Amino acid sequence: MYSWNFGFGPIEADFWRWMFLMTRIGAALLAAPLFGGVNVPYQLRVIAAGAIALLVAGWTNVQPPADLFSIYGMLAVAGEILIGSALGFVLQFAFAAPVIAAELIGNGMGLGMAGTIDPQNGAHSPAIGQYFTVVLTLVFFALGCHLQWIALVVKSYTVFAPGHTWLAPDRVWEIVSYGSTLFATAVAMALPVTLMLLLVMVMAGVLSRSAPALNLFSLGLPAAIATGFAALMATAPMLSDRMTELSAEAITASARLIGG
Repeated sequence: MYSWNFGFGPIEADFWRWMFLMTRIGAALLAAPLFGGVNVPYQLRVIAAGAIALLVAGWTNVQPPADLFSIYGMLAVAGEILIGSALGFVLQFAFAAPVIAAELIGNGMGLGMAGTIDPQNGAHSPAIGQYFTVVLTLVFFALGCHLQWIALVVKSYTVFAPGHTWLAPDRVWEIVSYGSTLFATAVAMALPVTLMLLLVMVMAGVLSRSAPALNLFSLGLPAAIATGFAALMATAPMLSDRMTELSAEAITASARLIGG
């Protein structure tokens, strides 16, 4: 059945089937923002992918290509990686929206230089973005969206059978169109706070024109920071609702990707 035969018979065939199932699941977990973070050990990712693949092997009748190490087999593996990465990339869109909103708010508050290391990808991220990301992660897990997403990954085996996993242009357009939702959501999250910061900046400008002796930076910067934090506290209930909608939209976009 395979080019490499170690003489273990049916056990070896089940092993290669299990490894083939791990390809799509592992690519999805690696591309997802939760399991794909740099702070998640690779051993945990392999264990999670192997455990899910073991369940999929028992629930479904998915079979790998007859010759896994042929050109056709390698193309099938590449297709598995493509589907898994696409499902994880949709979640990356959802978790990028709070970071964009935090950039808009932080620049308005004068906190553009205040940043930390993002544990998701190890890159520099605004401090407020970490707060938004933590809230979104808690809401995402509290709603059970991670279980729904894993269920969609498993369902993708019935929609995209091995060897028929190349995405059609309409499926690619689903991913691109969801990117517009990303920017719209980021603007909606940042709009209440930025409007209040705009009013503070206008008032500081009026005061600086009426009393030129006042130092605009010593007056405007503390006022912007205080107003920004007050606006964040006032809009906290709205933030949780927005995070809930964002989590639901991410699952819906993943379902549309596989035609669900």
